Amino acid sequence: MTISLNPGHVSFGDLEAIYRQGGAFQLDQSAYARVAESAATLADRIKGGDAIYGVNTGFGKLASIRISDDKLAALQKNLVRSHCAGVGDPLPANVVHLVMALKCISLGRGASGVRPELIHLIQDMAKAGILPVIPAKGSVGASGDLAPLAHMAASLIGEGDVLYRGERMPSGKALQAEGIAPIDLQAKEGLALLNGTQVSTALALAGLFGAWRLAVSSLTTAALSIDAAMGSSAPFSDEIHQLRGHRGQIDSARRLRELLQGSEIRESHMSGDERVQDPYCLRCAPQVIGACLDQFRQVGATLQIEANAATDNPLVLSNGEIVSGGNFHAEPVALAADQTAIAISEIGSIAQRRIAMLVDPALSFGLPAFLAPDPGLKSGLMIAEVTSAALMSENKSLSNPRSVDSTPTSANQEDHVSMACHAARRLLEMNANLAGILGIEAMCGAQGIELRAPLKTSERLTSVISTIRQHCAALDDDRMVSADIQALARLVHDSGALSEVNGGVSSIGLMA
Repeated sequence: MTISLNPGHVSFGDLEAIYRQGGAFQLDQSAYARVAESAATLADRIKGGDAIYGVNTGFGKLASIRISDDKLAALQKNLVRSHCAGVGDPLPANVVHLVMALKCISLGRGASGVRPELIHLIQDMAKAGILPVIPAKGSVGASGDLAPLAHMAASLIGEGDVLYRGERMPSGKALQAEGIAPIDLQAKEGLALLNGTQVSTALALAGLFGAWRLAVSSLTTAALSIDAAMGSSAPFSDEIHQLRGHRGQIDSARRLRELLQGSEIRESHMSGDERVQDPYCLRCAPQVIGACLDQFRQVGATLQIEANAATDNPLVLSNGEIVSGGNFHAEPVALAADQTAIAISEIGSIAQRRIAMLVDPALSFGLPAFLAPDPGLKSGLMIAEVTSAALMSENKSLSNPRSVDSTPTSANQEDHVSMACHAARRLLEMNANLAGILGIEAMCGAQGIELRAPLKTSERLTSVISTIRQHCAALDDDRMVSADIQALARLVHDSGALSEVNGGVSSIGLMA
């Protein structure tokens, strides 16, 4: 199915579908009239002899140098080639696919002065599965994601490498195989491709999509830990959370109540446990995870605006003026990425404390040390907890803000930059770490609940444990658990099985 995109009004759901499912996308036909009009306006201004930045002048510090009309096309091709300076591993294919869609949306606002055929080419390449190889590193997030977007632009003119049918090859070869002609860039088109925040935004969106799924999954793993520890469900009473009023906290408490409803273990706590209060990692799970959900919703609103924005320079305004501005500065994306990173770190931090509690016989209310069937002879999940601590610590370091680390570039012409690209890129690594932590919590929580037999957990958590056991057997004897951790990390990160619990559990929407 081809996803139709109306620039300025593209939904969050469509963006996630493009990222997760790939496939074809195309601009709504109504957008092309605006695109053609801005291209015509630009052509008229060039004929009139106006000096327009990046169109008939040099770039950055070289903006005062005027370029003759017969060299305007060469100027754009030189721009693309000279800016292909990225390094590092290629961006993931699904991120690149989203970058291409975001670039079409931005150009489709009709303020970039490009021809409709440039947009058509990007769409045709995406539909054919021709994805530019974009090195991950090289952008400082101002004047656009210049280096990574240059590598995308190079593929449109038949240069650089692409990924096609599972193979890395020269762009020209892949285009030829699909019968697609590379484009000869006209005035401003190279600049319009390079200017913009599309790589930073795609990475931030990818990080957010993963973080949201993991946050909701963490409510499921938290419920496992709460029941395994014979925790109280009283702190999840709706009125407590309504009295505070934060949406994420209310949603989280409701989800925990639903997951725990009907648990014999919980009922046993109510009748015979002398504890007055549980540790914060159990009792305050709605407050912590809920605050992170609210943070993600705020980030989502920012990134949806950015995804629909015209972010190149100069822009062709509705009154016919062509004005140099600074929409390419990715500060909104950088701050959003930093907020996301902090929330990812916090979700992992409180989850790790629940893991530590479950393996500690002084805190786990009757569970054997390290959840081992025969502690001492067997070490159980002792080192799995250590691994969770290592992953938590990495995420704490990675959560330090990137947006505050500006440095001047381009001979001090571009003297304040956002660092949005690597602020967003590290979210993918952080999500992988968080998935490992939650995978370990799932392992510990399931093991702890099973050790409570003959008491039974709720029907919903019984179903969750059944899913876990399809990927990780119960720990009856010491064994190598690395593969189990990785399998459960994939379960929470890729499949979303623990965020999409069946059986009447309320859904929690990111942008609903």
